[in-house]
Amino acid sequence: MDPTQTDRKPLTDARAYCPTLTLRKVTEEGAWLVDVREPEETAALAFDVPNLVQMPLSEFERRYTELPRDRELILACSAGARSLKATYFLMYHGYTQVANMEGGLDKWVRKGFPVRGDATAGTASCGCNRGTDAGCCTPSLTAKGCC
Repeated sequence: MDPTQTDRKPLTDARAYCPTLTLRKVTEEGAWLVDVREPEETAALAFDVPNLVQMPLSEFERRYTELPRDRELILACSAGARSLKATYFLMYHGYTQVANMEGGLDKWVRKGFPVRGDATAGTASCGCNRGTDAGCCTPSLTAKGCC
């Protein structure tokens, strides 16, 4: 066996939940919604649900152990790219009850689900970190000058 290899098993595909399933799991089943957007983003527009944890991706590696392993965790961001990274990070570190919310806050708002802040403004602060969040920017966000 190559000494540089480890006994780690390859990661399986991350579970993906739509906003509708996420809302049900958070409000009815006790799952936690973990918002990995940055503070300036959550100050402008935030999810309005119980069991909400705000843990910016910029702090995630340092703080992830604050998250329980015995509770379902659903990770979310603006569009789903950063939260998918965080989902795989948790899976890599042995968390088994994790899922990514597809479409992020953008899709959540389009569905009319509860938020704090001005939902009519959209998520113009998309959190793409100006190009450091590969796969986050869509043509519509780029047109807004976000990415």
